[in-house]
Amino acid sequence: MSLAVVFGGGGFLGSHVADELTAKDFQVRVFDLKPSRYLSDGQEMTIGDITDTDSVRKAMEGAQYVFHFAGLADIDEASNRPRDTVLLNILGTVNLLEAARDAGVERFVFASTVYVYSNAGSFYRASKQACEHYVEVFREKYGLPFTILRYGSLYGRRSDQKNTISGLIRDALEHRTMSYPGDGEELREYIHAQDAAIATLQALGDEYANKHVILTGATAMRVKDVIHMISEMLPFEVDVDFGHHEGAEHYRITPYSFNPKVGKKLIVNPFVDMGQGILDCIADAAAHLDVDGDQDRDRDGDQDG
Repeated sequence: MSLAVVFGGGGFLGSHVADELTAKDFQVRVFDLKPSRYLSDGQEMTIGDITDTDSVRKAMEGAQYVFHFAGLADIDEASNRPRDTVLLNILGTVNLLEAARDAGVERFVFASTVYVYSNAGSFYRASKQACEHYVEVFREKYGLPFTILRYGSLYGRRSDQKNTISGLIRDALEHRTMSYPGDGEELREYIHAQDAAIATLQALGDEYANKHVILTGATAMRVKDVIHMISEMLPFEVDVDFGHHEGAEHYRITPYSFNPKVGKKLIVNPFVDMGQGILDCIADAAAHLDVDGDQDRDRDGDQDG
C-alpha cells in the first residue's frame, strides 16, 4: 500500500484530498498544525509545522507521494503579511522539497493557483510563482518528479468564512444579507472541493508527471449570478449589497495576464452541479449555525441585487 503524506491535510481542500486518497486505498498520513477535525478511520495524524525541518522530515519517512496544501492561503491576509508569506509559502515549500528529495518521493504534488497567470494576487501570487520555480528546479537539479496543480475558485463543505461562497451563505443565514466588495460582474470558474480532490488524484497519472495542470470549474459564472442563486434557494428575503470595489488583490474577469509555463486543464466527469453544490453548502452552514430552514418565504418574483 502506497503512503501519501498530505501537508495541510486538516484544511479545506487538503482534508478532501486525504479522504479521496483513503477511498483509493492509499495509506494516508495527515500533517497539520493541529489535529484535523476531519480525520477519517485509518488515517494517521501528525502534528507539526512546515517551517520545522525535523518534523517535516519525520513525517516524510516512507512516503511515495507528497501533497502540499500547507501555508498561507488567503490572498487578502497574505497581502498584509509579506514576510510571513515568504516564511510559510516559500521557505516552507523548500523545506518540503528538500525532505521529499532525500526521502526519494515518487511524486511531489504542489497546490498552486490560477493567480500565477495574473498581475493580481499580491504577495500570495508572487509566493506561488516563486514556489513553482523551486519545484521545477528541484526536478532539473535533483530529479524530483512533480505535478503542479493550479486551482481556481473552490467551494464546498469544510470551507471557512474567508471562502467567498461559504461567507455569503453564512451571512445570509445569520444576518439575512449578502455583501460583496465588487460589482458582481467578476467572472469565476468555481470548482467543488470534491471534484478538485478527484482531479487531484487523477493528476497522479503518468501523463501529468512534471506537468502544470489547471483545475477549475467547467464554466465561468458571474459572481452576481451566484449570489442571486443563493438568494433564490433560501426560504426568506435576503438583502444584497455590492460595494463596487474588488481591490487590486483579486482579478476581475480573467487571471491571464502573466504567462508562465502553460498548463493543461483537467475536468472531472461527472462533476458536481453548481446548484446542487450550493444547496449542500447551505445545508452544511445551516446545520452548524442551527438555523431553521422552514421559515416563511416572503418573495414576490425575482429579487434584483
